[in-house]
Amino acid sequence: MDTSGYARWFRDSTPYISKHRNRTFVVLLDGAAFNSVNLVNIVHDLALMHVLGAKLVVVHGARPQLDAALGKAEFHDGRRVTPADALNTVVGIFGQLRVQLEATFSSGLPSSPLRQTDIAVVNGNFVTARPVGVIDGTDHQLTGRTRKVHSRRIRSALDSGALVLLSPLGYSPSGQAFNLASDELAADVALALDADKLVIFNAADALYDSDGQRLSVLGPSELDGFLGGRDDADVNHLHCALRACRGGVKDIHLVGYEKDGALLNELFTAYGDGTQITESHHELIRPATQDDVASIVEMIRPLEERGVLVRRSRDRLEQEIGHFLVADLDRNVVGCCAIYPYGDAAELACVAVHPSYRDSERPSIGSALLDAGERAARAEGAKSLFVLTTQTHDWFVEHGFVDKGPDALPAPKQALYNYQRSAHVMMKSLDASK
Repeated sequence: MDTSGYARWFRDSTPYISKHRNRTFVVLLDGAAFNSVNLVNIVHDLALMHVLGAKLVVVHGARPQLDAALGKAEFHDGRRVTPADALNTVVGIFGQLRVQLEATFSSGLPSSPLRQTDIAVVNGNFVTARPVGVIDGTDHQLTGRTRKVHSRRIRSALDSGALVLLSPLGYSPSGQAFNLASDELAADVALALDADKLVIFNAADALYDSDGQRLSVLGPSELDGFLGGRDDADVNHLHCALRACRGGVKDIHLVGYEKDGALLNELFTAYGDGTQITESHHELIRPATQDDVASIVEMIRPLEERGVLVRRSRDRLEQEIGHFLVADLDRNVVGCCAIYPYGDAAELACVAVHPSYRDSERPSIGSALLDAGERAARAEGAKSLFVLTTQTHDWFVEHGFVDKGPDALPAPKQALYNYQRSAHVMMKSLDASK
């Protein structure tokens, strides 16, 4: 069995394992996920996160189960009206789903990933609720909203090593139970706990742009643009994600419940598998700083040893770091390039991408670096961009470069040309309008 791919994935996940340890995650598990064959895998992945040190609060939904049990029900603005005579049915369904999750977390068969793993799952009266009341003439009866999340109780359970499981129920000070919207509850709990992440399992695996490309990261203002006119099953989840993000939850992740491994790919790889919503959304390519030198050195050394890149000492890199751009994914440097101006021309040099991020099925880090390099060259007044390459000729041809001879180089660079290395000289005209 070839384990190289697995070994590389596991090594690349190490920064994320450290990053997530002792962090608080609130996870919303949509009721429709209980009808998916992937539910067991989701529970196993949540258990793995727990074993790796994440503190988990899981909130489950139950809309399809309630629809099936209660038949035709009254809704107002997407919220179910809960008559008093339906509450016992609602509570019973919540209990069934909670027991199903508890049983799956407790599975320790030899064939299960949870073998020899003992996870304490706790639930209780962690939420005080109040009635929604009458809105636009509609009495919501025993449908409620969160009044208070008893965050100290939840933190105490998490600190004891337990996983907290919440059904969408809340209780008034008089002891009345109320049916809550699970997505609203998940956002309320995440805000009350000052959670590091809110993870939402929903029908769609991610958000996509008009061309069908997955949007890996969005800011809240960009997410706001997706909400206009939407009436699909996930729109309430998106509204709650936006509220949580603007309320201070650092990261919200949308992942699909049908796709095996979506949670692990989203949280333990730089590219992810869903859509991350964060106030700290930043561009993929940024100017390099002195703090990036060590990462650049580690990334380019293997390419220098193979003769793909010209050797650069660390001292030289530190002196020239102002010429460098880096690709930054989750605060990890995964690519770099440098731009050196020569009057009307500029050199693109030291183009490198970490081996783990050269997968052609993923967005091209190399292309993004090239685009950013071209913009930087234009900003320096360059009308053309040149590159010297020994082993990546075809890639540059695909990106619009054409072969030239050493005589086409600017005089200072021509004087330094190494004829023994015999690098291809390639050039590309820069459109000043871009």
